[in-house]
Amino acid sequence: MSERHHTISYVEINTDDLAGAQAFYSAAFGWEFNDYGGEYAGIRDPDGDGEVGGLNPARPPARGGPLVLLYSRDLEATRAAVEAAGGQVTEGPYEYPGGRRFHFTDPSGNELGVYSS
Repeated sequence: MSERHHTISYVEINTDDLAGAQAFYSAAFGWEFNDYGGEYAGIRDPDGDGEVGGLNPARPPARGGPLVLLYSRDLEATRAAVEAAGGQVTEGPYEYPGGRRFHFTDPSGNELGVYSS
């Protein structure tokens, strides 16, 4: 993975249940992880080159921090997967000038969004 100036290069999601967070994000989005002995889990880059983020059990989850947005080719299927994995949709789906999106909380209470153009 090459780093690019002024772009997001890594996103850390705080959790109070590392195994539960891994299970949720794996079920909802198909994410895979690098395990660091229960102390941390790196979110593998989908291209297989490094990591794009991590799950951090050392910090408490909290709403109101930076909003991480994920892209989806099929917003309704992604919403269904989030709910089936144990997430809770908190807003939408709703229209915005670039497409549609929804917000959700993961089982630890972190708020994220998913959009589709």
